[in-house]
Amino acid sequence: MSDVAKLAGVSHQTVSRVLNGHPNVRRQTQLRVRAAIEELGYRPNRAARTLVTGRSHLIGVVTQNSTLYGPSSLLASFELAAAARGFVVSVRRVRELDRASITAAVEHHRDQRVAGIVVIAPTGPADAALSEVPGDVPLVAVDGDPGRRGAALVTVDQEAGARAATSHLLAAGHRTVWHVSGPEDWFDAAGRVRGWQHALREAGAEVPPVSTGDWSAASGYRAGQLLARMPEVTAVFAANDHQALGVLRALAERGRRVPEEVSVVGFDDVPEAPYFIPPLTTVRPDFDAVAEQTLALLLDRMAGGDEAPPRTITPALVERASVAPPPG
Repeated sequence: MSDVAKLAGVSHQTVSRVLNGHPNVRRQTQLRVRAAIEELGYRPNRAARTLVTGRSHLIGVVTQNSTLYGPSSLLASFELAAAARGFVVSVRRVRELDRASITAAVEHHRDQRVAGIVVIAPTGPADAALSEVPGDVPLVAVDGDPGRRGAALVTVDQEAGARAATSHLLAAGHRTVWHVSGPEDWFDAAGRVRGWQHALREAGAEVPPVSTGDWSAASGYRAGQLLARMPEVTAVFAANDHQALGVLRALAERGRRVPEEVSVVGFDDVPEAPYFIPPLTTVRPDFDAVAEQTLALLLDRMAGGDEAPPRTITPALVERASVAPPPG
């Protein structure tokens, strides 16, 4: 590799980045390194690399053992992105997102001599555990605390998505928007609450009390049963599409039509969202982009890159038929 670097006129680190498929290498530099590799007949020996570095071409992922759409979609996207660059992903699922479980899962991957670790850490306890991880293995957090300094972090801009959803409802003519949130200890839920509040305050609208759920359709249904009984409720922003589905069911049972009487917006854009009755207006995070940025940041860390600011992906509003002007 040193011979390749010398011939190409670049650093050893740049050669490593090219070999690992790092996206942040200029095209001209990539071509020069590839030409040097071809001229010298260099072929990376993965087995020898493991012996020298003590690490395999393996990436460890820590995630919650759940079927929640966001984490599941992100994991699937990351596995595809990693495979495209020649990495194998080893997934360690934990029952609880607590400090002990996250620490044990990270130690499992360190014992496997992984090249790097990704932790999907959407809660406070999970994120806090990352500060105790030794620095000998490159690590990137996804959906961790956006305010924690010194962390290699990739996240969706939850506040921007919530602002877009709330502003869309206000632009339709609603005086205010009610919110069914996710669990209080999730960074995603807290960010969506902040975005909702910001949009209302910016518009000079009343900020109603929050109804807290647990991401499930059942919790959305319970919150919706109360909201459906309140005639002043004409617009609801649910923190995810499954909670929005529960709200839709509760409104229908109460005889409140959507969107003629109550407008509803969700978050996530699950595959079923276009087939809800009515088709659901929602916010779509780009999980492929999150996965690509996560891998790029991890590769940068693996190549010895310095700490970088958090990488944030802005979601997009998807307009369907569940929003209309308020009655009257």
